[in-house]
Amino acid sequence: MSLIAIIGAGPVGSALAHKLAGRSRVAEVRLIDDNEPVAKGKALDILQAGPVDASCTAVTAEKSILAASGADVIVFADDVSGAEHNGEKGLGLVRQLSEGGATAPFLFAGAAQRELMTRCLTELRIPSPRVIGSAPFALASAVRALSAVVLDTSAVEISLNVFGVPPRRAVVSWQEGSVSGQPLPEVMGAHEIAALSGRVPSLWPPGPYALASAAARVAEALCDGSRRQFSCFVDVGRGQIAAMPVELRRGGVQRVLDPALTNLERTALQSSLEDV
Repeated sequence: MSLIAIIGAGPVGSALAHKLAGRSRVAEVRLIDDNEPVAKGKALDILQAGPVDASCTAVTAEKSILAASGADVIVFADDVSGAEHNGEKGLGLVRQLSEGGATAPFLFAGAAQRELMTRCLTELRIPSPRVIGSAPFALASAVRALSAVVLDTSAVEISLNVFGVPPRRAVVSWQEGSVSGQPLPEVMGAHEIAALSGRVPSLWPPGPYALASAAARVAEALCDGSRRQFSCFVDVGRGQIAAMPVELRRGGVQRVLDPALTNLERTALQSSLEDV
C-alpha cells in the first residue's frame, strides 16, 4: 500500500496532506515535523474532516525524520513557521534520509528549493531521476487559469506547460498549447499571448495551496506511474535544475521530454538553460 511522507507541517505541508487525504489515492500520508504537537494536531484535523471529504486515507504524524525512510515518495515542504526546507538544514535532512537507507524519490514542493536540489545531486550524489520539484506545475496551473479568463472558458479545457527557470526565465509553451482540442494560438490573439507572457513573473512564487495541489498530483504519479506530462524541476545536466516536461514512473523520472516550441520560444528556453 502506498505511503507518502511529508517533511514539514507548515502551510504547504499541511495543505498537501489535506489534499492527498481528500483525493484518497494513497493509503497513508505521514506528516513529519520537529514540532510534533503541531503536526499531530493538523493530522487530527484532517482525519476529522475525513467523513466530510469521503476520505479513506490514514493521516499520521511523527517527529523523527527517519519515519519517512520506508515511504514511496518523500516530499520536502516547509516547517510550521512557513520556511521552506533548504540550505544547510534542508541538505542535512536529505543526508539523514539517504544515509538511513531511503530509496524513494525526493519531491521538493517549494518554489525556492532549486539550490537544495542541485546540492542533492552534486554533493550527496542522489540519482537524478529521484530528485524532482513540482513548483513549475503550480505555475503552469496559474497560467492556465489566466488564459481561461481571457478565453472565457474553464481552465480544465486548456493544456500548456511552463519551462525554464521562473520567474524571469520562464518560457510558456504557447505553440504546443491547446484549448478544447484546438491549437491555442488559433483562438488566442498574439497580443493576448504577449500580455499573458508578461504577467508570468508576477505569478511566482505560487501560494501554499497551489504548491500543495501541484505536489499532490506529482506525488501520486510517482507512487503509481503516469503517462501524463508534468512540468517539473529536474536535472538538465551537470547537476543544474530547470523546469522541463517529464514523464514519471513509479519511483522517479521516466524521461525528460523535448518540448514543441516556436523558434523564439526555443531560443528563450536555451538562453534560460544556459543561465542556470
